Amino acid sequence: MGWIRVRLSDEVERRFRVKVAELGGKKGDLSRYFEEAVKEWLEKREERR
Repeated sequence: MGWIRVRLSDEVERRFRVKVAELGGKKGDLSRYFEEAVKEWLEKREERR
């Protein structure tokens, strides 16, 4: 498993954490949902080829 450090604006971080908490956020959910978002981003870019 790899590590990537990213810098997010305060607003995006706050919105992300609030949404994860609304979904019942438990340990590991921030990483899980962030990975899901990256996968969706990659799939969109791969479809364009």
